[in-house]
Parts: sequence; structure tokens; C-alpha cells
Amino acid sequence: MSAPVPAASPGTPGALGILVFVLFFAATILLGAGLGWRRGHSGRPAGAETSEEWGLGGRSFGTWITWFLVGGDFYTAYTVIAVPALVYAVGAYGFFALPYTIIVYPFVYAVMPRLWQLAKAGGHLTAADLVRARFASRPLEIAVAATGLLAIIPYIALQLVGIRTVLEALGLPGEVPLVVAFVSLAAYTWLGGLHAPALTAFLKDVMIYLVVIVAVTVIPLHLGGYGAMFATAAAHMKPPPAGHVLGVGQAVPYATLALSSALAAFLYPHTLTGVLAARDADTIRRNAVMLPAYTLLLGLIAMLGLMAHAAGIVTSHSTAVVPLLFLRIFPGWFAGFAFAAIAVGALVPAAVMAVGAANLVTRNLLPALLPRRSGPDNARAAQVSGLLVKLAALGCILLLNPTFAIDLQLLGGVWVLQTLPALVLGLLKLGLRASGLLAGWAAGMAGGTWMVMADGLKPVHALHLGGGTMSVSTGLLALLLNLAVSLAVSGAFAGLAQPRTSWSPPWRNAARK
Repeated sequence: MSAPVPAASPGTPGALGILVFVLFFAATILLGAGLGWRRGHSGRPAGAETSEEWGLGGRSFGTWITWFLVGGDFYTAYTVIAVPALVYAVGAYGFFALPYTIIVYPFVYAVMPRLWQLAKAGGHLTAADLVRARFASRPLEIAVAATGLLAIIPYIALQLVGIRTVLEALGLPGEVPLVVAFVSLAAYTWLGGLHAPALTAFLKDVMIYLVVIVAVTVIPLHLGGYGAMFATAAAHMKPPPAGHVLGVGQAVPYATLALSSALAAFLYPHTLTGVLAARDADTIRRNAVMLPAYTLLLGLIAMLGLMAHAAGIVTSHSTAVVPLLFLRIFPGWFAGFAFAAIAVGALVPAAVMAVGAANLVTRNLLPALLPRRSGPDNARAAQVSGLLVKLAALGCILLLNPTFAIDLQLLGGVWVLQTLPALVLGLLKLGLRASGLLAGWAAGMAGGTWMVMADGLKPVHALHLGGGTMSVSTGLLALLLNLAVSLAVSGAFAGLAQPRTSWSPPWRNAARK
């Protein structure tokens, strides 16, 4: 549960600010859900919509829609709420998100077009579909699907925390903000499917860009310029060692968190859904070149954590830092607009996350567990699955109590990273077998979960080496264990015949062309 905002908070945006918030937030929900429903059902009788139309938008999105959709998936409440909160609390260490959003795009350019080609050729909607086609292993398919589902729940919870945070800043009492956040997300996703966030991602990005540009221009001017702002923020924060930006022992966790986050970023069901919904492989390549523009935006947003120190914001509830800062600096009407932008910035990606999770349930888990009752091409089953996933995310908020909201996303990253060997390394001729990958997955999941829980939901684990201590990304340690076990077990069974599959390596298709 979140701590209450201190009594010294700047107050609420007033009636005008609340009206502006309601106007933009409600309009986004109604626009996305209405247009998404109409487009998904255009020319079809009720109930005829397939899971590919509901879950991947019919694979029809061109360069610009994909750019806004994938950007909307990738830059979420994690960006606008969680990253500034971490920077406010720990300083430069919170900027680890910047290098990871730079590292990730060469990975997308090299890997994701190949995955798209395989998915299109085989009619696959999920990572688990691709893994089953590659290795002809139902247990491995279930493991990958269950991992994606487990990993996305805390990520959706983070989006609900973002919406709740701005609703609290508007003055809603008790648990009302959480209820409103859940209901709005449920309605938006149920009615619109993937069309809803795809059609409103442009509006969301325009709102976020406008708020950030105004914030990074007006707030420093209000505080006496960037130089004065940095000096004041430094005076309020615990200083690092002389001549350094990062504190003692922060360099290794900073670097390893950036690397593990980059490797995990496009393994999540929602980011992979955005990629697989593209019209063709070239659309993905163009987006890998264009999407780094969002990294500049992320750096500007992260600085809001420093600006909050300079503006005199004092709170033990770091998640509330950005709303408190806007209430302190801006008039109520603009604060209301900014809160709407933040809420929409959480709503759009959370909807894609729910859709991606629903695809895993209807395409992989239900057919495997209940083959006679499942209907993988029934959008209603996907809608119900998405609703249940959002309920699980709500439970995640109520049961877990991470120090920082960003820990929810990093927790999911530890788990989803364990699908990398099966999904990505499966594209290569490494001799990996389903039995080895399943054993490696089990070792990585067990080891990563144990470390996370033992460390109190922290995303880094302390290693004691040579009399010293070094903190390393838990996800990266679990992945190394996963790879070691996968290679060892695959090598032990190298002499056995593997099941035949219809999978064709993408480089073989390229050679034929």
C-alpha cells in the first residue's frame, strides 16, 4: 500500500484542473474503446472477431502507427512516474534506464524482423507459439507462456500505480483512485482490444511530449536556470564521492541493470505484441532506427526527479514526486492536463500488456491445459483472460510493498529474461534442445525468484568475491545460470534425435530470396 502524501504537499489542482483531467482522460477511454470496437467489428456479425484481429490488430499497422504503438508500450508509467521517483531517491543511479534504451534498439533491428517473419509465416501470435514451432515441445511452450504471463502482471501493476498516483494528487480519498484506475483500464481494453491503444497512442504521445517540453522549459526558469537547479538539487541530495557521479558500489549494478533491462525489454508480451502487429519486417527495422527519439524524452523526464529536490519537494512517498512537483510549479489547469497525460501514458501500454497476456492464455495455456474447451480464435476468451490478468495485477499492488515503483517492472524483468534462450538463441545453430532449455528455464526461474525474494524485491543481488562485495543485476545472474544449465543438458542429450518441426530458419528463407 502507498504511504499518504505528506500534509506539506502543495494541495490539489482545484475544480478547473480536475475538469481538464476528466475531459482528456475520459475522452481517451471513449475514443479508443469506441473506435477500436468499431474497427475490430467492421463488416462482421457480433462475436465473429478473431483473436488475431483483437490481439494483433490483424497485423495491419504501418510505420507510424507501429512507432507510436511500440513507443507507447515501451515508455509507460515506468518512465513518467517510476524513473523520476528513483532519481529523486538515489540520484544518478536512477538514470540507468537511458543506456538500456540505447542498447536495446540494435537488438531489435537484428532480431525482431526475423521473429516477425516466422510469426507471419506460421500464423503465430505469441513468443510461446514461436518456441513451440521451433522445438515441437508443449512443456517448453507452456513454460514460456506462463513466464510471460507472470512477468507482465507486476508491469501492469506499475501502470495502475501510475494512474492511482495522479488520482490521489487530484484529491480522491482512500482506495477510490485504485478502483477508478482498474475500472478504466478494464473498460478500455475489453471494448477496444489492440485497436484501442493503437488508435490513441498518437494522442498519448502528443500529450506526454507537450507536458515534458513545457516542464523542462518552465521549471528550470522558475528555479533560476539549469545551473541553479542542479546546484540546489545537489545540496539536497547525499553527495557521491568527489569526482564521481555515481555513489560507492553503484557502477556495477548500474551497468548490469542497463544490460539486463535491454535484453528483457522486447521479450515482454506487450512489446512483442507491438512488434508482431506490424505490417512487415521493414516496418520493424524502420522503427528500430526511429524509436531512439524516445530516449531523449526519457532523459528529460528523469531530470524531473532532480527538479523536485530543487523545488523543495519533500516526501517519503517517492512515487508522488512528479505530481507534487507539477502542483508546486504550475497552475491547476495545466497540472490537470499533465496528470491526464500521465494517466493516459499508463493506460495505453497497460492495455497492450493485458492484450499480450490474454494472447498467451488463449493461444498457449488454454489449448494445452483444456484442449476440448479452448477456443484460440475466440476474442471473448481473450477479453475474459485480459480481465483476469488485470485482477491479478490489482492483487499484486495490494500484496507487494516494493520500496520503489520501478521494482515492480524490474521484478518482471528477472522472470521474462529467462525466456531469452528459447526465443532468441533458438534462432541460432547452437544445438540447444527443448529438454536443455526447459531445465535451464527452471534453474533460472528458481534462482532468480529466490534471490529477488531474499533481497526484499530488490533487482540486484550482492556477490561476495575475494573479501569484497559487488551488487549485480539479479536477472543477469539468473540468465547466466539458465544458459549454463541449458548448454550442459543439451550437450548431455546431443546424441538423441530431436522431434521434427515445420520450422524454417529465417536465414534459410533469406538465402532463397
